[in-house]
Amino acid sequence: MAEITAGMVKELREKTDAPMMECKKALTEAGGDSLKAEEILRVKLGSKASKAAARVTAEGVVGIYISGKTGAILEVNCETDFVAKNAEFQALVDGSAKLIVERAPADTAALSLLPLSDGTVESVRAALVGKIGENMTLRRFARLEAKGTLYQYIHGGAKIGVLLDIVGGDETLGKDIAMHIAASKPKTLDASGVDPELVEVERRVAREKAREAQKPEAMLEKIAENAAQKFLAEVSLLGQVFVKAENGKETVGQLLQRKGASVAGFVLYVVGEGIEKKANDFAAEVAAQVAAAQK
Repeated sequence: MAEITAGMVKELREKTDAPMMECKKALTEAGGDSLKAEEILRVKLGSKASKAAARVTAEGVVGIYISGKTGAILEVNCETDFVAKNAEFQALVDGSAKLIVERAPADTAALSLLPLSDGTVESVRAALVGKIGENMTLRRFARLEAKGTLYQYIHGGAKIGVLLDIVGGDETLGKDIAMHIAASKPKTLDASGVDPELVEVERRVAREKAREAQKPEAMLEKIAENAAQKFLAEVSLLGQVFVKAENGKETVGQLLQRKGASVAGFVLYVVGEGIEKKANDFAAEVAAQVAAAQK
């Protein structure tokens, strides 16, 4: 059996917020497999074991630029929120987003070589790092050629950004759907885009929770399938209940059908999603911000 180290327990605890001993028990039961241990914790502890998945720790901003039928959305990271509000940092983001639309770079490496200001994107970034004393990274971007009309939505001091392509409808619908995406954070457009393995995990978790609750064996598959369908509705845009639905029931898909419109595509960026940020004590962070301001 694989050795369960303190580091493995700590990592699982940070990821799930489950008690330390529960994490150790789950890892032992899973033979050291972290993903399987997380699944075991979800069966035992319910949604609490997924709490940390929504936490975002890295700093930065999302920038969006639209010109006619072409739009770009870009995430640029930095170490502190203080720098994310810096005017020069934001100018780097805005200039880079415009270049994505105009020059269509293949990736962030190609974007870094494009001309910006008196140099390139990379030279501007490097100079800003030297001036402020904080690292900055052009993390990711997407470029959309619209089939319909492009809409954007920026929320929370540019911590969440949405670029949306809608065919048909009107401006109000476009803005509302973009806002809904920012609020509800769908993973895909519809159920067909969801990884089948993720759906199967939901079935297994529901099945085991029902079994522990001593539900009849004959009901387990129906319970598992209901859980899978609920999961698909929660993570796919068209299956989600529209945030502004007056009856609290109309889904985004139903709203679009009623308006004679369809979503051709969307991109949602949440700053720092999936990035682990090193823990700093408060005094050290304030000192770093004061030093940056003095420079």
